[in-house]
Amino acid sequence: MAVFVSNIVIEQGFNFNTNFILEDVSTTNFLNLSGYTVDSKLRKTYTSSTSVSFNSSVVDATGGEVRISLASTETSELKGGRYVYDIKATNGTDVFKLVEGTALVRPGVTR
Repeated sequence: MAVFVSNIVIEQGFNFNTNFILEDVSTTNFLNLSGYTVDSKLRKTYTSSTSVSFNSSVVDATGGEVRISLASTETSELKGGRYVYDIKATNGTDVFKLVEGTALVRPGVTR
């Protein structure tokens, strides 16, 4: 399965959320995520031992839509700079990566 690559921007101190609508590359139909749960993490580097968990959910299983989000209190704790993230889908022993990319955390001015 192909992994969708998307780079995101997170504004420090503000709510963050974004949705991804995914399709099956072999059929160009929406990716059916019925029965799957999703998990997503943000790390400074791929080898970092610490991570931040996004609030992750399947919004529309048959429409291939997933959402990741962080509350303003969570983004306030992030240092400005580049990070990496991915979104994993799990259904029993079936586990695969849906999305990956870089995340730019932009420091806020208004506090």
